[in-house]
Amino acid sequence: MQVKSLQTITMHSIANDPQQSHIKKVKSSSGKEVAFEFCPIPAQNYYLGKYLVTQQQWKSVMGNNPSNFRGGSLPVETVSFDDAQIFIQKLNTLSGKQFYRLPTEVEWEYACRAGSYSPYYFGDDASQLGEYAWFKGNSGNTTHPVGQKKHNEWGLYDMLGNVWEWTDSWYDSSRTYRVYRGGSWLTIAKHCRSVLRYFSIPGCRSSFVGFRLAFIL
Repeated sequence: MQVKSLQTITMHSIANDPQQSHIKKVKSSSGKEVAFEFCPIPAQNYYLGKYLVTQQQWKSVMGNNPSNFRGGSLPVETVSFDDAQIFIQKLNTLSGKQFYRLPTEVEWEYACRAGSYSPYYFGDDASQLGEYAWFKGNSGNTTHPVGQKKHNEWGLYDMLGNVWEWTDSWYDSSRTYRVYRGGSWLTIAKHCRSVLRYFSIPGCRSSFVGFRLAFIL
């Protein structure tokens, strides 16, 4: 089933949330709503998804589920950069405004670090990674529902591990590869550091890459 129309619902603050997160809801022509929650990024003019885009959210908009590991609250994966752009274009076109996009690589790292300068946003002790991320050491070789681990200082979950995240940045000057960041369920601890970057062609799909949305007021 393909979504034919979306209606933007008023964005509001979530009570008792110290990070002043916001919910953006869209409604399909079938009347079903899907919500996306965002956190403001300090000293910047954008919000970033509090969670990775889930399979339930993807299916509500696109009418299908391309993921290898199945579950509504699991992050959507096996989606290429190009697939993510189609998803975003549908949200923007049908809501009537250019609200949504992928974060750039610089925006992603700034939000991931949340003011930190250490290898991980929680410090430099890799033995603590399991408290914040699903990675090779604790994932059981699968993805997990978003938001189960500790968030960073700005309220963002799964910025490390679970699935890598496409960004809107090119890796190379020839514009052949797109950057993804953050590590995944398959990644060893030292490759989940905030600074680490990786890349692939825009059409590549894999079970360890997904994305989160940026939102512009």
